[in-house]
Amino acid sequence: MTTIADVTRNQLWKKLSDHQKAVAELHLRELFDSDPARGADLTVTAGDLYVDYSKHRVTRETRGLLLDLARAAGVEEHRDAMFSGARINVSEGRAVLHTALRERRGATLLVDGRDVIGDVHHVLDRMGAFTDRIRSGDWRGATGQPIRTVVNIGIGGSDLGPAMVYRALRSYADGPEVRFVSNIDPADLLSVLSDLDPASTLFVVVSKTFSTLETMTNAQAARKWLTEALGDDAVPQHFVAVSTDADRVAAFGIVQESTFGFWDWVGGRYSVGSAVGLAVMAAIGRERFADFLDGFHRLDEHFRTAPLAENAPVLLGMLGVWYASFFGADARAVLPYSNDLVRFPAYLQQLTMESNGKSVRVDGTPVVTGTGEVFWGEPGTNGQHAFHQLLHQGTRLIPADFIGFAQPIDDLPTLDDAVSMHGVLTANMLAQSKVLAFGKTSAEVVADGTPPALVPHKVMPGNRPSTTILGTKLTPSTLGQLIALYEHQVFVQGVVWGIDSFDQWGVELGKTAALELGPALWDRDGTADVGDSSTTELIRAYRRGKGERSCLP
Repeated sequence: MTTIADVTRNQLWKKLSDHQKAVAELHLRELFDSDPARGADLTVTAGDLYVDYSKHRVTRETRGLLLDLARAAGVEEHRDAMFSGARINVSEGRAVLHTALRERRGATLLVDGRDVIGDVHHVLDRMGAFTDRIRSGDWRGATGQPIRTVVNIGIGGSDLGPAMVYRALRSYADGPEVRFVSNIDPADLLSVLSDLDPASTLFVVVSKTFSTLETMTNAQAARKWLTEALGDDAVPQHFVAVSTDADRVAAFGIVQESTFGFWDWVGGRYSVGSAVGLAVMAAIGRERFADFLDGFHRLDEHFRTAPLAENAPVLLGMLGVWYASFFGADARAVLPYSNDLVRFPAYLQQLTMESNGKSVRVDGTPVVTGTGEVFWGEPGTNGQHAFHQLLHQGTRLIPADFIGFAQPIDDLPTLDDAVSMHGVLTANMLAQSKVLAFGKTSAEVVADGTPPALVPHKVMPGNRPSTTILGTKLTPSTLGQLIALYEHQVFVQGVVWGIDSFDQWGVELGKTAALELGPALWDRDGTADVGDSSTTELIRAYRRGKGERSCLP
């Protein structure tokens, strides 16, 4: 049945579609020339983040229409439902409460009769007590040596989040070194273990079900590496688990005291603030981990309370809808001008693409517009010498997010002692944003004395949209704010597109198919029907390459 809300959304969608045709004819040069206050007014501050969205192909009317669409889609109502613990993950019948992971101690939120905030802080306290022992040297391995290296074994959100955060907060890490293993390719595990001493190594195995194929394959191999050196009795001193399956954890040899749980209302890609971040806490300490969670909370409160016109996640999320659904842009470049954020684009790939890469709406009907954005990127200035050429002069529209900080973690002087390397880095970031927006006309190129034959090659069309996110400094708190800024953008877009941003059935199907195909690869005497001629021939080629006969008919 079509509701009044449906009619309103459809009307707004049509109005935005018509409006896009007019905006598409405008250049950012015109928009800035006609609106001198634009660079100051089309900004918003969220926590310690100053967000400039003035270089987007929007007018003030566009902003109003996009916010009207957000209201009509029920972004505010869905947001409040999420924070209250409603089961907004419809296909799995679950609440979505990553925000509860960073709620302040003493708050109360009941879900199915349980105070989830109390549960969260109980786990955080256990994590803190455990990591205090690791950091102080009180926790000893089987031979009496303190732990010098923690190896986190996980995949997806159990790896991307902790690995990104550890790298980003390297300057705050004063505990054991942390390494990460995720890929089922043995090269990943072997390269991590190559120079480690089993006697001073602790493994954190992160798998909610303790049955994830890649994670458990790596964990079993790591267990064998350890026990060949120290014996089976060493496992309890060298393995801990982040899991909810106590029986499987115990069967592996990990004791209950070294097992840390989390909840089905936390998706893997939203879980770094839970026990999934145990290795990070070991590296930076419980106090800095608390600062990290507090940064999340600050953005949560901004998202929950700020009016839509001043709400950074809503504004940026709706800009993503604007380009994906009305301009046909299918990608967004994330360009952190901070080398410590080298893994941030990869982290966002899972957060955004696993969440909003859907072609079916919540009610099971097909979507009626493009959904999701392909996120990718590299730190500046490396990207400038790789793919920025396409951003500047290519034929594709790719909005970009520039991320930088006013205060450096590290800095060095250049040949001119008055100029720092961080200053040069920031100048590059601002210059890229400026040139993408305004370009360089043929008249300006000619005025530089360029030979006529080269003029077309040096023209920069500009009109390429970007957001600039400027933080004060890359601290644990600021990193939490930055992650939450993107988390809530994902939520806003999912509501407007009418999809469930919190399931991932496509991922699950791939896991199942891998388990089904396995016997055809390694069972020499068995038979299997894999169902299609391409996969059949690939398996035969694989077996031939290994010098084995195929079990396939």
